[in-house]
This record gives sequence, C-alpha cells and structure tokens, in this order.
Amino acid sequence: MNTNYSDNNHITLVGKVTSEKRFSHEIYGEKFYIFDLSIPRLSGNADNIPITISERLLTQTDLPIDSKVSIQGQFRSYNCYQGEKNRLILTVFAKEVEFLENQEEEIQVGKDVTTNEVILDGYICKKPIYRKTPFGREIADLLLAVNRSYNKSDYIPCIAWGRNAKFCETVPVGAEIRIVGRVQSREYEKKYEDGTVEKRVAYEVSVASLEIIDKESTEKEEERVSENEEAI
Repeated sequence: MNTNYSDNNHITLVGKVTSEKRFSHEIYGEKFYIFDLSIPRLSGNADNIPITISERLLTQTDLPIDSKVSIQGQFRSYNCYQGEKNRLILTVFAKEVEFLENQEEEIQVGKDVTTNEVILDGYICKKPIYRKTPFGREIADLLLAVNRSYNKSDYIPCIAWGRNAKFCETVPVGAEIRIVGRVQSREYEKKYEDGTVEKRVAYEVSVASLEIIDKESTEKEEERVSENEEAI
C-alpha cells in the first residue's frame, strides 16, 4: 500500500507570531529557521508552538512579531543528543504560510474557524498508559509512530481523555490508528538528582477522536478503485 505522507500527517494552525525567527539548521544550502506561534484556546489560554520554516517560504517578507499567520504543515520530531542523553524535540514543519488580512482583528476561536487541528495516521509503538487523576478524570498517554518519506518516522506523544482514554487501554502495540486533535503546549518542572529544577515545555497532541484503521479493508478498497480506473 502506497503511503501518502501529506495525508498521514497534516496540521493547520492559525495564530500570532510571538518571537523573532532564529536560525535552526541548513541542508544543501537551504536555511531553516524557528519561530514561536501563539494559538488561542476556547478557555482563553493559548498554546505556544515552535514552527520550523524554510527561508524559501519567506522570500518576500519577514515575520513581524504580532503578525497573524496561517500555517499548513506536519508535526515532526527529531532526537537531540546532549552528552550521553537523548531528548525528543517536537516542532511543526511549515509547508505553506499565509499572512492573514485584517491584522488588527483578533483571531476568533469557534466552530467555523479551524485554528489548531492535526490529523495523524500512525502506529502505537508503546503500550498506552491509562490512569485516573485524583479527581477521577480518565487519561491515557500514547506514543504514535508516523511514517515519513526516506524511511523516517516521527514519534508523536498524544494524550486522550474520558472514553477515548479508556479505549486506548485496550489498543495493542503495533495497531494502526487515526487521530484527530490539536497540538498543545504544557509547562512542567524537571527535577534532577542534585535537587535542581529546570522549567521545560512539553508538546503533545490532545486527542479529540481516534479510530483503528482496518488495513485489510483499506487495501481491498484501494485495489477496487485501481481496477475501476484500469477499466475506464
């Protein structure tokens, strides 16, 4: 089965630029930068998400702070090696950027405006961890491996709630699932053995819906479509 890497990992973000762009890396003469995008929540809070963008998408303009932009891209991960330790870094890789008109207007979050949505098709690569909070709220943590071109994969941490969390408890490692949700940022404290504390920010997908992909049925459907196309 051919994998469409644009379909198995797609994210839409609409938000406000909150930092200057900073150099990230260079590949074959193409420079990439990172900037922070603030996306409002219904609660009134905001998620601050790092965006990786190529200089080739910024040939005509810069990224002024407080400018409103729409980003289409993918949620990606890479390993950052610090000494003997390995840390998973998450970022949104921008494939399209659009500067929005009516810059003076605030971004409205509502049913008719998609400001933060991610769709992932991937594989459960660790047994989901199901638990309850002291207030009885059900939560499940899961790690999704999402295939990328050139035999690479992105490892995306996700968090499910309520009935979705309870369902995740029964999903086996290796199952292929589709998740629809939003990317969120969460501050936490990392405590070290020497007693020092470091403030960090974690990024994860908050799951709105999930389903197990019936691979056999999907392959049969693709074969049926292929046969019909050949008959035309």
